[in-house]
Amino acid sequence: MDTFGCHIISDLWGCNVYKLTDKKLLENELMIAAEKSGATICGVFFHEFSPQGISGIVILAESHLSVHSFPEQGYASIDIYTCGRHVQPKLAIQYLYSSLEAKYNDCREIIRGIKPQSL
Repeated sequence: MDTFGCHIISDLWGCNVYKLTDKKLLENELMIAAEKSGATICGVFFHEFSPQGISGIVILAESHLSVHSFPEQGYASIDIYTCGRHVQPKLAIQYLYSSLEAKYNDCREIIRGIKPQSL
């Protein structure tokens, strides 16, 4: 069945708080994760909030990889959507789980672009 891609939504809990507050480190980790998945990076934008928290997105030729960090909770919300068959988004999630030293990962995978039978 042809689809447009795979969308993974991942809640990482028990992360290293320092890593969730370091904008440059978090940006670097997401770029490494994108590369490990086989995706092509087109652009990067990260924003640091006061007093804490970071939101960032890595624009991919295949779609995007994003993060929202909540250091006060040790939590990171990760979202990766990839189109095509050559990218392996689960590798990006696995890398971030390890690199952010998460203790727990609640992960959901959604297959995107399945055409309804009624169309």
